Amino acid sequence: MPLGPMSPLFQIVSVLLLTSACRGAPAPQPTNLVTAARSQVGKTVRYDPAYRTLNSPSGGVPIESGVCTDVGIRALRAGPGIDLQQRVHEDMKQNFAKYPTKWGLKKPDPNIDHRRVLNLQTYFKRIGWEIEPKDGIRTFEAGDLVTCIVPPNLPHIMIVSDRSSAAGRRMVLHNIGKGTQEEDRLADFRITGQYRMPNPASASHPTIATSVSRTSPNRPAASGAN
Repeated sequence: MPLGPMSPLFQIVSVLLLTSACRGAPAPQPTNLVTAARSQVGKTVRYDPAYRTLNSPSGGVPIESGVCTDVGIRALRAGPGIDLQQRVHEDMKQNFAKYPTKWGLKKPDPNIDHRRVLNLQTYFKRIGWEIEPKDGIRTFEAGDLVTCIVPPNLPHIMIVSDRSSAAGRRMVLHNIGKGTQEEDRLADFRITGQYRMPNPASASHPTIATSVSRTSPNRPAASGAN
């Protein structure tokens, strides 16, 4: 049977390769992800959306700066051992048309593709990490990756912490303008996606449900790599 792009066999093999890429990594641990993200607090102290040429794979911008996606990229690499730069690039090489085209690129770019929120949303959906709300209510666990919109229209991504604020809300780890911070911001913005690694979070970190938002002053954030 010819193995062209439209053949059933080619499509089956593509799906199997995408799935096996996720299965081949060390078993994800949400608590490791949170710990790895928290270790960036005080080290990543600036928000810098500049385009940079990176090594590939395992390349990254200097720890002192970066954008919101870099928090997750570093944490997934240092904690569960997942290299988003490599995985997103490999998937985009095979499935470029399935990814957003708003940046006008004609082919994948391993320097920037994994640092864009919309690309990460697409990749997380494709590997089955997406969590849908139930009856309009989202239940968050430590290690969840949450995407949202910072007004007026800036895509943003955060990692749900295993700590809660004094008000009882789950905190998040993110970089929204002043480096990596752990803050009570989960309910501040319109959520556009929620993603979770396949294995359940540790029982020591109970889930928190929310169906309402609160408002607070927005912190400066640039569009940059997002």
